[in-house]
Amino acid sequence: MKGIFRRRRDADAVYTVTDARRPMSEDIGYRERRYLITMGVRALCFLLTIVFAVTLHGAGRWLAVIAIIGAVVLPYVAVIFANGGREPDSAARFQPYEPESRPEKPLSGPGDQIGS
Repeated sequence: MKGIFRRRRDADAVYTVTDARRPMSEDIGYRERRYLITMGVRALCFLLTIVFAVTLHGAGRWLAVIAIIGAVVLPYVAVIFANGGREPDSAARFQPYEPESRPEKPLSGPGDQIGS
């Protein structure tokens, strides 16, 4: 009767739902939303460039220059983020300490040379 309640040490690994990666459709939706938000900010920068260029004179034109730089750079940034691939999964985090892990192999040095 004692053997019934013992835990098996060599049991198969158990995976939980939190260990699973996000579905590909959810990842693609996240990247699409991020792209659309970035391109919306780019459109706003472009409109602000026109408004600042028309309304501001003299020293205030630097705002138009900053807005046009944003309108030029943001499409590149949006495409890089959208095509960056899947987000890292939870396996990239630190692994918990496992005291019963296998010992590491010893470091190998240079072997004996023939004829020495």
